[in-house]
Amino acid sequence: MQLAVPDLVKDGFTNKFIYNQFGCQGENISPNISWHNVPKDAKSLVVTMYDPDAPTGSGWWHWTVVNIPVDVTALERSAGNNPDLLPKGSQVVRNDFGVASYGGPCPPEKSDHRYQFTLYALDIDHIDVNEQTTPALIGFMVNSHLISKATVTYNYSR
Repeated sequence: MQLAVPDLVKDGFTNKFIYNQFGCQGENISPNISWHNVPKDAKSLVVTMYDPDAPTGSGWWHWTVVNIPVDVTALERSAGNNPDLLPKGSQVVRNDFGVASYGGPCPPEKSDHRYQFTLYALDIDHIDVNEQTTPALIGFMVNSHLISKATVTYNYSR
């Protein structure tokens, strides 16, 4: 399985994709993400954006989209902020900012952080969630049904 974040390939995280609180003044728009070569036995997909370097002791979940149909090959720009742009049946769940939306990077000043975009292929067609389901619970369900995953990492500092 291969994963790409075309919006970030050339210039990385530009102001368009940066969070708009905690001292950051970005537009907080989710980038587009694309993938291919999903395993034939996959029944659904999950996409996450995670910062393992956040000073929390457990990282920071910026974005989680579950129940993506396996015939879908991309999430378009702004899909993390506009549910109408999500593939049919897909759902964004709560991030560590406490909202069911994309939350862009905003690391502490003078701190370089890694932001991991991961695509998970699962052996189940649906994860029963609502907008308040925590990223930790999603992680448990994903790892219990994982067939394959692909990750791409981008760094950002301010």
